[in-house]
Amino acid sequence: MRSLLDLELILVTLTVVSGLIWLGYWLKTRNQPAGKVDPVIVDYAKSFFPVLFVVLVLRSFIMEPFRIPSGSMLPTLEIGDFILVNKFAYGVRLPLLHNKIIETGEPKVGDVAVFRFPQDPSIDFIKRVIGVPGDRITINDKVLSVNGIPVERVSKGDYIPIAGGDQGDDQALRLSETLNGKLHDILIDPNVSSPIQDIMVPPGHYFMMGDNRDHSNDSRYWGFVPEENLVGKAVFIWLHWNIGSTWPSLSRAGGIE
Repeated sequence: MRSLLDLELILVTLTVVSGLIWLGYWLKTRNQPAGKVDPVIVDYAKSFFPVLFVVLVLRSFIMEPFRIPSGSMLPTLEIGDFILVNKFAYGVRLPLLHNKIIETGEPKVGDVAVFRFPQDPSIDFIKRVIGVPGDRITINDKVLSVNGIPVERVSKGDYIPIAGGDQGDDQALRLSETLNGKLHDILIDPNVSSPIQDIMVPPGHYFMMGDNRDHSNDSRYWGFVPEENLVGKAVFIWLHWNIGSTWPSLSRAGGIE
């Protein structure tokens, strides 16, 4: 999930600039008689600063919206899903700097998490947490095991691709998987080979995989996600709109498992 513009930087800049203009003018004129007409730029700053400040606080510390651009999390998340990410779930972080200032929680196995791609932090990725620090992850012949225990899964038959864009492979199989007591569906493509792995998740890192297991660029190929790259936990689909293929719809609105 990549933004064409650094919205966080723009939002922080506009909030700071409008706030400084308003504050500077107030300090300059606070002892002058009331009734003076404010300059246009000050009037705009006074109008926009409260709105920008509220949006900045909500987006940075509480909830942030994202759009799903690829099918790596099918069938859980479809291309065109608009989701809300809980920014409070994995610690409160300063905007731009991303330094954690308040501990609020840690990712749990089975969470769907958004994080900054370790190889290019300007790109946001979304995957499922498969391993937390200290877990041993084994993948052999597409069978996933965590700490030596194979993850329970049940076949649900062939996957029927979703109409509208690249929404899955018609050769894929759909399975129900239970990970840390949480039930969700995954896709397996029998025509694609899977890497064999047996690794230990190091301290301060996480192992992530997409639910579309054989069509996901994830920790199997580029390694672990550092704790400082975490953005938040995906919690809710509020709109579906695969632009160019479908109309906006609330049919998929609901929580993310």
